[in-house]
Amino acid sequence: MQIDDKPHFYGRRQGRRLRKAKSALMDSFLPKVKLNPAKPMDFPFVPKKTFLEIGFGDGDHLAGHSAKNKDIAYIGAEVFKNGIANLLSLMTGIKQNDEISDEIKLLPERNDNVRIWDDDIRLLFPLLPDNSLDMVFLLFPDPWPKKRHASRRFVNPDNLKVLARILKPNGILRIATDHMVYKIWTLEQMSKCPDFEWTATCGNDWKHEPADWVETKYQRKAIREGRRPVFLDFVRK
Repeated sequence: MQIDDKPHFYGRRQGRRLRKAKSALMDSFLPKVKLNPAKPMDFPFVPKKTFLEIGFGDGDHLAGHSAKNKDIAYIGAEVFKNGIANLLSLMTGIKQNDEISDEIKLLPERNDNVRIWDDDIRLLFPLLPDNSLDMVFLLFPDPWPKKRHASRRFVNPDNLKVLARILKPNGILRIATDHMVYKIWTLEQMSKCPDFEWTATCGNDWKHEPADWVETKYQRKAIREGRRPVFLDFVRK
């Protein structure tokens, strides 16, 4: 697939109008951390590992994980403009109610280990080399619970084939969901995929947060509403 052959994207690209501070971050800071399609694996250091987060939402997990692991390179993919702006806020410490100043325009590349892809992840896939990633996060994706929308679910044979290509042998695909339909769907799809193996050996392996987990805003909301997330790790054979 050529980068110009855009697949149809289902979902929102923007919500509420951004406040001035976040809008300024989108204009001035995003270009500094935006992924270069010509050099998607280019970081100003030699990373110990390289992780990809697909659909990082509000950026809580990506910001927290990358801040704790400065020797790891992170690629974050998200199309929702408000989510990208929130990640930039977390990365810089600049909040939406902060006064606008020239300092925003002069922000350095404080997060050298994060690169942002602000388009459909399927357009990035062809640009990523084989065996280039150590871990892929797919956290609380849209479950598309209605049967007629099942083809829109990210976990499908085509995407799994690509993930198997770009993940290193023994690399990890981590999927978190709070939706029963998506959990069942994911386990069914993964069981049919010969490239991955579920790492769980008992219930505690997938009913509780992994040791390196960073809690997200969506996760807290799900728990408040009575939905218990599951955390599914699959190893690339």
